Parts: sequence; C-alpha cells; structure tokens
Amino acid sequence: MIGGRRSLAGRKPGDRRVRVDRPHAAYFRYTGPNQLVAKPEASAPRTGFGRSLRRAKAWLIGRPLASEEEIGERLSKRLALPIFSSDAISSSAYATEEILRVLVVGGALAFVATVQVAAAIAFLLAVVAISYRQVCRAFPNGGGAYAVARQELTPLLGLVAAAALLIDYVMTVAVSTSSAVEQLISIAPELNAIRVGIGLLSITLITVGNLRGLRESGNIFAIPTYLFVSLALLIVAIGGYRILSGQAAPLPPHAEAVHLGTETIGILLLLKAFASGSVALTGTEAIANGVPAFRPPESKNAANTLVIMAVLLAILFIGISVIAAAYHVVPSVDGSGGPTVIALVAQTAFGASSPLYYIFQLSTALILFLAANTSYNAFPRLAALLAEDGYIPRQFSFRGDRLAFSWGIILLSAVAAALIVAFGGVTTLLIPLYSVGVFVCFTLSQGGMVLHWRRNRERGWWRRAAINALGAVLTAVVLAIVVYEKFAHGAWLVVILIPTLVGAMLFINRQYAASARHLALRPGYVVKPPVREERAIVPIPSLNRATVRAINVARSVTSEVSAVFISEDPEQSTEMRREWELRVPGVPLVIVESPYRALAGPLIAYLDVLDRAWPPDKPQPITFVVIPEYVARHWWERLLYNQSARRLRSILLGRPHTVVVDVPYRRDRGEEPKDMVKASKLRPADGGDVPDGPNAGEVAAAVGTPATPGTRGTREMPGP
Repeated sequence: MIGGRRSLAGRKPGDRRVRVDRPHAAYFRYTGPNQLVAKPEASAPRTGFGRSLRRAKAWLIGRPLASEEEIGERLSKRLALPIFSSDAISSSAYATEEILRVLVVGGALAFVATVQVAAAIAFLLAVVAISYRQVCRAFPNGGGAYAVARQELTPLLGLVAAAALLIDYVMTVAVSTSSAVEQLISIAPELNAIRVGIGLLSITLITVGNLRGLRESGNIFAIPTYLFVSLALLIVAIGGYRILSGQAAPLPPHAEAVHLGTETIGILLLLKAFASGSVALTGTEAIANGVPAFRPPESKNAANTLVIMAVLLAILFIGISVIAAAYHVVPSVDGSGGPTVIALVAQTAFGASSPLYYIFQLSTALILFLAANTSYNAFPRLAALLAEDGYIPRQFSFRGDRLAFSWGIILLSAVAAALIVAFGGVTTLLIPLYSVGVFVCFTLSQGGMVLHWRRNRERGWWRRAAINALGAVLTAVVLAIVVYEKFAHGAWLVVILIPTLVGAMLFINRQYAASARHLALRPGYVVKPPVREERAIVPIPSLNRATVRAINVARSVTSEVSAVFISEDPEQSTEMRREWELRVPGVPLVIVESPYRALAGPLIAYLDVLDRAWPPDKPQPITFVVIPEYVARHWWERLLYNQSARRLRSILLGRPHTVVVDVPYRRDRGEEPKDMVKASKLRPADGGDVPDGPNAGEVAAAVGTPATPGTRGTREMPGP
C-alpha cells in the first residue's frame, strides 16, 4: 500500500498515536499488494481548459461509464429491435420502388410481375433469416459472416466477408439517409435543393446519439421505429381490406411519374428487378453480428429478435408491393423531387391531406434516418473484432467514455458523409453499390455453417445443414445475378474495393505479426542487470534553468555526461564556453559550429561519430539524448516554445541504441526564483542543493525515481 502507518508522539511522555496515511485514496481503490483500481478522479483533467472541455463532452455524450457498467448497457429485445432491425424493416420503404423502376418498361404487366418478384424475395428472406438464427446460437460472441467464415472456412475468406460487411454498413448509412431525405421531399418539394445538407446533418445527429452509448441510442430510436411499424401495418391492413372488397382502383398518374413502356418482360428483366429488390434483405445479418449487445441469454434473445424482424419485414414488403400493384403506383423520375412509392401507397390508405399521411411520412423519414443506426452498432463491433485479430489498427478496439467503439463510429460517419456528397444524395445512384457486399456475406456465412454442422454433428445437424446449404446456393445465385445486372452501373467499384480492403488488412496483419515476433522474449528468458555501458548527451540551446535540470537528470542516469551546443556564431560559442566552465565545471561541453545554420543534422552526425569511435570489441553503448524543454503555463504561450526540441525529438526516435529523454521545466504561477543564487555570487563548485518546490518531482518523474527534497546536484541559475 502507498503510505501506511506512522507513529506520532502524544502530549505526555510515553504516549504514542498511530496515523494511517492513504495518499492514494482520492484517485485509486486499493485491491491488494501492488494493485490499484483507478477512480474517475484519476482521469480528471488538471487544467481549466481541460475541465471545461470535459464538461462540454459530458453534456454532449454523457458522463464516462466504468467497464463494469457495460452489462447495464446491454439491450432488451424491446430496445434491440429498433436498434438492430431498423435497417431491414426500413428497406420496405424503398425495395418495392426499386423493383417497379426496373419493370415499368413492361407497361401494365409490371404490376403483376412486381408481386411475383416480391414473393420470391420474401422466400429468400425466410431462408436467410432461419440460417442466421442458427448463426446467433452457434456463434454467441458475434461477428456474423466474418466469424463463421474465418473459423469454418479460411481466414482469407473471413477477411472477404469482413470487407464486404464493412462496405455494406457504409452503404446502409448512405442509402438510408438519402432515402429518408426523399421521403421529406415528398411532402415538402422545396427541400430538394438542400437534400445533401439535410443528409449530413442527420448523420451528425446519429453519430452523437451513438457516442452516448447503446442503451441511450435505443431509447432515442425506439419511438420512430415502432411508430413506422404501427402505421405501415395499418396501411397494409387498410389496403388489403380494400383490395379484397374490390374498392382498389388505379391512381391517376402524377406529374413526375416515369412513363410506362411497352417492352416484353422477359427473364433478364425479372432477374434485374430481383437484383434491385434484393436490397430488402440488407440488414438481416446485423443481429447475428451484435449478439454480445443483448442481455443474457444473449443467443436466445438475439435469435428471437431476428425472427420478429423477419416476420415484420416480410409482411410490410409483401403488403406494400401488393398495394402498389393493385393501385398501379408508378415511381417518380430520379431526382425530380416527386412523391416516392411508399408515399403514394400511404395516400391510398390515408388520403393525401390526412394528418396520418404526414405523420407516416415523417415516421418513414425518421426510421430511414435511424436505419443507419443498425450500421452504427454493427460496423464498430466488427471493426473491433478485426482490430483484436490484428487486421486493422488497434485503436478501433478501444471503447470511448460511454463504452462505445468511438473510432469505428467516427470512421463510418466520415465515409458515409463523403458518399452522400459524391452522389448528391440520390438513392437510386447508390443502390447498385449496395447489394453486392450483402450477398457475399450471406453466401460465405451459409457455406461456413454447412461445414460447422458437419463437424459438430449435433442432434438434428443434417436438417440444419440442409437449411444452410439451401441458403448458400440461393444467395450465391442471387450474388451472381446482382453482379451481372449491376456491374456496369457501379457494382464494379465494390468488386474492386473488396480485394483492396482484404489486401490492406493482410498488410496490417503482417506488420503486427512482424512487430510481435521482434518484441517477443525467448522461452525461458530471465531479465538480468544491464551489461552495456551508458552515456548521456544533452543538446542545449543556452544556459538556463531548463538546461541545468536536464543536466541533473542526465547525471542521475549515468556518470558519463556531456553537453552539446550547436552554434552558428563563433563569438557566441566563446561566450558559452566561458560561462559553462564557470557554472557547470563537472560536465564537458562540446561546441559544434554550424555555418549552414542547421541544428538537427550536425547533432545526428556528432552522435554517429561517437558510435563509430566506440571500440569495436565492445557492444555499442546506450546513448541517452536528454532534451531540455520549457513548458509554458498557457496553451497560447506553448506555440512560442519548443519547436526545435519537438523537431529534434521526432528525428531521434527510432535511432539505433538511442533513448530520448524529454525533461520538462515549468514555472508555476507565483513561483519566484528566490532559491537561485545570483550570477555575481556564483562560484565554481562541485555541487549544490537542488531547490525544493513544485518542480522538484519533475526531474525524478523523467527517470522513474522518487523525488527527494535536498538531493545533491548542480546549483541552478536564474532564468533569463
């Protein structure tokens, strides 16, 4: 324990008291010998600006959460459904429209074919949902397609799945946000001019919501999701009743409607429509990726939530497609600002001027905005898994103050925002980039699960393997269709990006592996005292208090200390030599004149000369380069100091056999140099007392030893 018991004399002779000192109590909780647990005060900022920044951050995203509070951030099924299913459920708002956009060239037959294509996609959804339900139970640690492919297939295929997932999550944010803006434009066409700005603002707000943590984002996003689902189910019920009762009639064409064509609807056109409508399946895998975010039992709760999501999506998708076909709903021209298909379907149930219509449109826009939230929970978790496995920078595995993976959230927002700007926020232009990654993941995960059941052979394994095999075949066929139909429209970019990301991840992994091998200790190695000699070099800009502190630090490291003064003025060199011999007689000063006014180059060359002059039969010594640094009290003052020290430090880092020691000197508020001897009274001496005071511990901190007032050293001089 830091501190301990101290005996104190009482008032009377023989009286003794015991005082228990716990200097760690304010910052740490003592849990055992040499073991402490940090309290919030240990991480609290020490400056006024830092405290102000911390308060602003707490207001924006909330107070910091301890790691043990993570279980409280887990999600119930009620909150998990809007967080992980908003992407899949919201796709019903634009999937039917994407089918119609392809089939309208076939005239009136397009409406019949739309229902048939939607039914085929719904069947595929059922197969995929059942397959991923098994993934939730077989892989309770999450990871989805990446975890399955990496463990059951090969690590390389796991990286392919991961790259496809990362692209898919970015596209989810961009597509959902763009589609949400189009829903707003349906009721307020004047917003078409600022659609990109609205999209960027929504991404910013969703980013802040997710940085606050899982539970809080679930509370924020639950109401719009459940409102959309309720009103959409009401639309399906009203539309279904009117169709069955014979009340449905074709809507009159609107001004921005696409003109119906007269082409024959053949197999290629149906396949293209199927490829476009398959965006309805996006987001199905998100729950399998985020199993650890559920409350215990995680796997069971995740699997049940997945079933609820799939049933809701199927009902909404089929219902909206049937109503759109019965009322002959025609989509608007891209970018025209006309009403969307889901808006026209809502008009058939509520009427164009009904308050329920406007409420539904707002809820549709909100759920599409919040559909991006699925990616904000899945993308950072997948990035954290990849970082833990060493395939992307390890910063992505670090949790922020609110236990969210902040690096992943911020990266996702930045890339999605760039896509919205690049494509002008038009959903149809983004759709071709969307489906490829989804079906790559579906195919790899289902194929991996087939091998999983064959290896484990649990009870009923053949039935599960058959379901996954069917899913693998179907999704592989759909993947081929999507790539074929959309390759020329932008899917080629995803086909190139996936191997590019895989190559980058393999490169990062090799770098981490090489570093680990280089840093690893030999088996059985026991650390022994150092046998290499040490020397210290102190580059000095002038003779001042910061310089003297650096000299004393160097003396505490080794007895072989020398100072180096780089000068471009011979007269200045002579004056420095005279003053140095007077004030610091125990340390040799090497003066290097630099006629070309360079600082770092001559110093590095001098160190190289020292290394070459070292006896070849002896191991190279460890060279400590001790850099004095004046730390100004205010941030704006720091812009005026230490530019040379900072540049020199960056150059020396990584130099063989070299250790860079930064020695800060700070003069605190109200501290006066009363403990310094005036220059006129200073005389040559072997040593003196290092003054006590607020800076006494900084020298010791630089070398990792406790500071003791009154340590013997060189007498310091007044600052300039």
